[in-house]
Amino acid sequence: MFATTALVNGRVMGEHGPRDGLAVLLRDGRILAVCPEHDPRVAAAQRHDLGGRLLLPGFIDVQVNGGGGLLFNDAPTVETLRGIAAAHRKYGTTGLLPTLITDTPTVMANALDAVDAAIEQGVPGILGIHLEGPFLAGARKGIHDSALFRPLGEDDLALICRPRLGVVMLTLAPECVATDTIRRLSEAGVVVVAGHTGADYATTRAALDAGVRGFTHLFNAMTPLASREPGVVGAALEDADSWCGLIVDGHHVHPASLRVAIAAKARGKSVLVTDAMPPVGSDRPDYVLNGQTIVMKDGVCQSDDGVLAGSALDMATGLRNLVRMVGVPLAEASRMASAYPADWIGLGATHGRIVAGQRADLVLLDDTLTVKGSWIGGAFAA
Repeated sequence: MFATTALVNGRVMGEHGPRDGLAVLLRDGRILAVCPEHDPRVAAAQRHDLGGRLLLPGFIDVQVNGGGGLLFNDAPTVETLRGIAAAHRKYGTTGLLPTLITDTPTVMANALDAVDAAIEQGVPGILGIHLEGPFLAGARKGIHDSALFRPLGEDDLALICRPRLGVVMLTLAPECVATDTIRRLSEAGVVVVAGHTGADYATTRAALDAGVRGFTHLFNAMTPLASREPGVVGAALEDADSWCGLIVDGHHVHPASLRVAIAAKARGKSVLVTDAMPPVGSDRPDYVLNGQTIVMKDGVCQSDDGVLAGSALDMATGLRNLVRMVGVPLAEASRMASAYPADWIGLGATHGRIVAGQRADLVLLDDTLTVKGSWIGGAFAA
C-alpha cells in the first residue's frame, strides 16, 4: 500500500491558469507537494492518471439550503447533512456551509448541534453552518417566513457564540441588530454577513465598522444602489475588506450587473454561491418551504406568487456561467469558487488552493467544465 498518491497527466490550476507537466502529491489527506512530473517522488508514489483533464481546487459553497431532495430545515440531522453534501459533491463541491433558513429557536439549536455532530463523525464536506436569519427585515423577507423573525437576544447570542467545531456564519439585517451586538458576534468568531435588509448606506457602513464581513446574495433582498442613497449594494461594492456572495444562475442577477459588481469590488472579494435548494441533484422538481409548495421550472425555484425561493444552481454550473455568461477568466472563476470563499470563512490557510500543506480537496473537470471526480481529504470519488 502506497502512502503517497501522485496525480499526473493533468492541467493543474495555478495562479495564472492551468499548467501542464505538474504532479500533485497527496498524503494523509493533504497536498504534500506540487512538482514536475519527473520529480523522483512521483515515481515512488501510486499514480492516478488524470487523462489530460483540468484539476482545480474543490469548490466551497457558503450557502447551501438543500440538495438531493433534502432541505436542511425539514430535518436538521447528520443524515440530512450527509445526503446534501453527497448531492453537491457530484458537482465539485468539496466544502459547504449547510444553510438554515429562518426557523424557530429549537430548530436553530438542533441545526447547530447536527453540524457539530457531522463534523465530529467526519461527514465529507461539512465545514460549518450558515444561519440565514431569523434576525432579518420584514420589508426584504424574500421567501423567509417573517412571522418567525425576532430580535437577537442574549439567549441567541449564547447559542450562536458557543464554541463550535466548524465555521458559524450568520446573515442578519443591520438595522435589526445593534452595532454592539454585531461587534460581540464578530469578536466571538462568528462570520457576520448582511442580507435581507432594508438598511440605508450609513447603517450598513456602521455595521461594517462593527464587524460585518460580507453580504448574502448581493443585489437580492437588499436596498439597491441609487444616485443619492447608495444603499446596501453601494456600501458593499465600495468596501474593500468585505466579501459579496453572487448567485450566477442568470435569474437572480443580470449578467451585466454581475460584471459591474465584480469590476467594482476589490479583487478576491467576489464569491460564487448557489443558494441551492432540494432539486439540485434530485429528479424531483418540487419541495415544501414554510407550508408553501415551491416548484423548480426552467431552472428557477419560485413560489406560486413568483417569489424566488433559493435556486437550482450547483457550483459547477455556476463556474461555467461565470466563464461563458459573465466573461470571467477560468482562473479567476476558479478562485471565486474556492480560494475566495475559503478566505471569507477564515479557512484560507488550509482550503481553496492547490499548494503544499492544504487539504487535498480537489475537483477534476473535462474541457466542457463538467465534473469527472473529486477528492475530499485525499479520498477520490468519481
